[in-house]
Amino acid sequence: MRPTLLGVPVLACMVIAAAPARASDIIDEWGTAKVPPKPELKAVTLDPNTTAVLLLDLGKGTCAMRPRCIASVPNAKRIHDAARAAGAMVYSTSTPQDFIDPSFAPKDGEWANTRGPDKFLGSDLEARLKAKSIQTVVVCGTSAQGVVIGTGSGSAQRGLKVIVPVDCMSSEDLYMEQYAAWHMYKGGPNVVTANTTLTRSTMIKF
Repeated sequence: MRPTLLGVPVLACMVIAAAPARASDIIDEWGTAKVPPKPELKAVTLDPNTTAVLLLDLGKGTCAMRPRCIASVPNAKRIHDAARAAGAMVYSTSTPQDFIDPSFAPKDGEWANTRGPDKFLGSDLEARLKAKSIQTVVVCGTSAQGVVIGTGSGSAQRGLKVIVPVDCMSSEDLYMEQYAAWHMYKGGPNVVTANTTLTRSTMIKF
């Protein structure tokens, strides 16, 4: 019969005692997390007849207070102008009066003033996309951890291909943008990551 200590085999007690102490949760281990490799960016060529460019929360009240958003505006304009020239659908969640840059503010019928991270909720966005037989959406906006993940994930779950130009999404700080990019690239559910392509505004053609 094996020796026991309070009903527990002595060998098991020795193993437990010899086991190294571990942090109790992810907060204690926060500084030990290894940063994953940078996501791979890919060039994309889009069909303007089945593509929509979504400019999310690029209003004066949201974008103007974030230096990283202001810096992303020329990149969003680059995509907007290319999409416009090619005849692709453009959609904004800011009014023409509130849009951060009047030079590419939405036209009548191209915007809906919606709140929240998932722009499909409480809006007619899905109906608008279906009406134009959209198969691919380009997601630009602030905050990245909100609208890019929320609306990007909502698009993927509806069977759409999602293009995320990393220089057209912004947040309060760099980490939030990295978090959003990694979620869409590899960290999120398979239905999202399998249908998302990360790119840059200079790597998009129509």
